[in-house]
Amino acid sequence: MKRILLTMAILMVTVTMVFAAGVPETQKSAAGPTVIRWAYWGSGERVTISQQAIDLYQSRNPGVVINPEVSGGAGDHFVKVDTQLAGGNGPDIIQMGGNIYDYAKVLLPLDAYAGSELNTAVIDPSAIASGTIEGKLLGVSTGVTMPALVFNKSLIERSGAPQPKLSMTYAEFRDYLVLLKSKLPKGVYPMQDIGVMSTNSTPFGYWARFNGTPLYTAATASTGVSAEAAQKYLELFQDYRANGLIPPAEIASGFAESNADSSALIAGKAAIAFLYTNQLGGYQAATTDELRLMEFPGAAATKALWQAPSQFYTVNKDSKNAKETIKFINFLVNDPDAAKILGSNRGASASSSARASGASSPADQRVLDYMQVAGPHSSLETDHVPNDTEFNSTLFLIYQRVAFGQVTPVQGGKQINELLLRMIAK
Repeated sequence: MKRILLTMAILMVTVTMVFAAGVPETQKSAAGPTVIRWAYWGSGERVTISQQAIDLYQSRNPGVVINPEVSGGAGDHFVKVDTQLAGGNGPDIIQMGGNIYDYAKVLLPLDAYAGSELNTAVIDPSAIASGTIEGKLLGVSTGVTMPALVFNKSLIERSGAPQPKLSMTYAEFRDYLVLLKSKLPKGVYPMQDIGVMSTNSTPFGYWARFNGTPLYTAATASTGVSAEAAQKYLELFQDYRANGLIPPAEIASGFAESNADSSALIAGKAAIAFLYTNQLGGYQAATTDELRLMEFPGAAATKALWQAPSQFYTVNKDSKNAKETIKFINFLVNDPDAAKILGSNRGASASSSARASGASSPADQRVLDYMQVAGPHSSLETDHVPNDTEFNSTLFLIYQRVAFGQVTPVQGGKQINELLLRMIAK
């Protein structure tokens, strides 16, 4: 009996020791991996390649989990992010565009991490400068991009029309649209209606630069765009619409033009469209037709084009995993293997170490070819209009009212001028 009791006592001590030894390991596993939330907008190719980059990073860093939070377009993205930030539950990485200035107060300065978690030495100085606000590095450029017109080379070839020239004047461009209209099948238009895009302020901004009347000058807190200048822009597209060079408003409004999935170009309803160069890969992936790039009219003479940071990787100032988050951003920006995966979808890389990987696809090579020609036809980017997101959405509404005949170009021009003055004074 004593032997049985002794055996039981030994077993109890042994079990106790085993469980006691296991407590630290249990606590450690209960803490779980480091989770980084990455909010961005995009669809199709961008979602695919972003996940491939995530998979590669996680394979190298098994203690880190990257959770993507994806919105289809920039508008939806910022509505969601604004709601999350207001509720104190913002993501760690927030993809930003030209409106980064509007979010400066909620972003983490990255200067303290430069040279350690973030290798800024291999990133172009101009790209570093573009993400620096009031002396603080608040965003890392995802790459540089340029506005461009994209055309369906295969569709034009099938129509029997000649291919467009890379550089044209506005008069030459209109003549080409008229010629193209005579060759295209019924229901297919020479060009999309640029004004229905959520990024409609970009082609409008180009038009303003072309005419020497920039949208906004920060030094004087002023706009060069008068009501009469805005009216001429609206009349330009009214002329295109009246002559069937772009779709009528009721057809154009059926295409959100927020990405390739909602594009008249990809739907085969337009031969020419607007995009940023970083979008070419996604659009090309959505069609078997060959797409090519050309300049906005008049760029060669006026240098009204510009190179811009495509987007920015920024960090929420309230991120609980700032150091690990910045390590992941460094991977996205500087790692050659990540560069091969991401290509130029978020812009042509501004990192010398990433560029060393070379072009990863024919579409990326077309971007490089375009920038080789269009780069010399560019100049310093115009200052961004304050409250950029609101400016975009309201400009869209004014343009639509004119397109549907609810207001005249004269009235629309006056409303655009008043909108600019309101955004600047806000």
